[in-house]
Amino acid sequence: MRRQVGDQEKGKSSKNLEGQDIGTEVSSYADIAKSIIGIQNDTAVGAIQQFSSIQSLQAIKNAAAGDINGREDDNFLKNVYLLERTDQIIELQTIIMDRETSHSDFVFYVDRLIRLVVEEGLNRLPYTNVEIETPARMKYKGIAFCRGNCGVSICRGGEAMEQALRQCCRSVRIGKMLVGDDTRLLYARLMPDIKHRRVLLLYPLLSTGATVIKAVSVLVENGVTEENILLLTLFAAPAGIKQVMSQFPKISILTSDINPLIPFWFTTKYFGTD
Repeated sequence: MRRQVGDQEKGKSSKNLEGQDIGTEVSSYADIAKSIIGIQNDTAVGAIQQFSSIQSLQAIKNAAAGDINGREDDNFLKNVYLLERTDQIIELQTIIMDRETSHSDFVFYVDRLIRLVVEEGLNRLPYTNVEIETPARMKYKGIAFCRGNCGVSICRGGEAMEQALRQCCRSVRIGKMLVGDDTRLLYARLMPDIKHRRVLLLYPLLSTGATVIKAVSVLVENGVTEENILLLTLFAAPAGIKQVMSQFPKISILTSDINPLIPFWFTTKYFGTD
C-alpha cells in the first residue's frame, strides 16, 4: 500500500518533496496513464493508488476496462512496470533533473537510480530451486538464477548502466549496439548464442521509442523472442512506451518514471561532454 494511505488513516496530509498534496501527484500520473492508453476515465486514479512495491500498469487498464473493451491493443501495457514512487526515488529524480546539479553529483545519483532499476529488473528474471551445503555441513534450500541471462547496452547512454549490472551479476555477459540518429544500426556485438538467452536491454531514456524499436528489431532478427527481452530504463515518455509496445507487445519495460519530461541532457552530462 502506498505511504499516503497510512498517513490519511492517521488524519495527516501527505506531501511530496515539493510540498504538493499527494492527491495532486496521483492525479497527474493518472493523466499520464490516460495519455498512454488514449482514454478518459477518472477511476485510473484509484488504480494508481493501489500500486505496490513493483506495479504493473495493467491495473490502470483494468480500472478503465469499460472504455477499452474490444480494442485490439487492450493488453499492450500489461508488461510495463513502474518502480514504487518512494521519497528516495523522487529525490534521486529531482537531483537528476536539477540544472544546478554538478557533474560529479549527477553521476553519483544517476548511478544510485540505475542500481535500483537493475536490482528490480533482476527480480523479474527466472530462478530455479537449489539445495546447498553450509560451512556447518547443514543443508539449505534456496534459489539461483537460471542460466542464460545477459545484458545488451544501447550505446552511448546504455553504457552508463553496465557497471550496475556487473556489480549485481559479476560474470554476466554484456553485448553492445550503436543505433544512429536515423535509426540505422551502426554497430552490434552480440553473443553468438543470444537467441537462447534472456536479455536485459539497457537504455536510460525512452523518448520517441525509435532507438529502442531498432534495438529490439535487431535482437529479434538474431533469434531472441520478445518474451525474453526486458528493457531497463530510467525515464520513459508515454509516447515512447506506446510506440515500443505497439511494435513489440510481448517485451517487458521497467522504468523509474513515466513522464513526458525526459532529461535529454543525460548522456552528455553523465559522460562530461556537455
